[in-house]
Amino acid sequence: MAIDTATDVFEEHRPVLMGVAYRMLGRVADAEDVVQDAWLRWSGVDRSKVREPRGYLVRVTTRLAIDRLRQVQSRNEAYVGPWLPEPYVTDFGDTVADTAERAVLADSVSLAVLVVLESLSPLERAVFVLREAFGYPYADIAAVLDRGEPAVRQLAGRARKHVEERRPRYEVDPTERRDLTERFLAAAAEGDLEGLMSLLAPDVRLVGDSGGLAQAPLRVLDSADKVGRFIIGVAKKGVPDLSFRFLEINGGFAALTLSAGKPDSVFQVDVADGRIQCLYIMRNPEKLASLPTE
Repeated sequence: MAIDTATDVFEEHRPVLMGVAYRMLGRVADAEDVVQDAWLRWSGVDRSKVREPRGYLVRVTTRLAIDRLRQVQSRNEAYVGPWLPEPYVTDFGDTVADTAERAVLADSVSLAVLVVLESLSPLERAVFVLREAFGYPYADIAAVLDRGEPAVRQLAGRARKHVEERRPRYEVDPTERRDLTERFLAAAAEGDLEGLMSLLAPDVRLVGDSGGLAQAPLRVLDSADKVGRFIIGVAKKGVPDLSFRFLEINGGFAALTLSAGKPDSVFQVDVADGRIQCLYIMRNPEKLASLPTE
């Protein structure tokens, strides 16, 4: 196989490899490193002996991601304040035509699910990602992980039960999410506490991720009063040369705020019963650096 053909084959499968690696790691830079390492393995292997390029590349990427995950898990133990996955711009475009498949992919990359996945073991996380997000048969997952199929089924059952027990249940209506996000930002900008409170569920949660590098709560805020007053207090301080850009991040509508054209924060909400149930604010500048600003 000529090198240009090898490159074409790899690029064809890159979106899937990046999807697997990011769901495994929750970090864009780490996922990109893993995919690059997979390319090095692919470029050096005797490709005439590779019958299924996609299967080979997913196997290599998954194993590399497991190794990377084991290396970086200690990061979160020393992380300052709540931890959220690095914002990942998702745009399935024409690559996923089926609405049900699109919904599964969007849910599997959502912030709520990725936060829960952090509590799984690397093997459990790999099985969950390959099975639930990408629909791989158990036999194929067993081959990827070099495990017996019964063991893989057991890992899958444990992982699924863990995720189902801990993941919050929110409605996913893109139009409603966008509407509430825009109304929330407008009320905050106007300092309208009453208007803000009308959008928040009584037990709304605010999860702010700054890594200690920007202003954000160091604990999860868990009531409408606390969340509303915090947001109004931040809004009163203002952001220099403020502007907004709306993106699809982690499978859902989100607002990127810019200060003098540079990423300042990402806002995303989860919605149920017409109210904001959870508000995610990502302000760690290291996690925002790769977001598009135009």
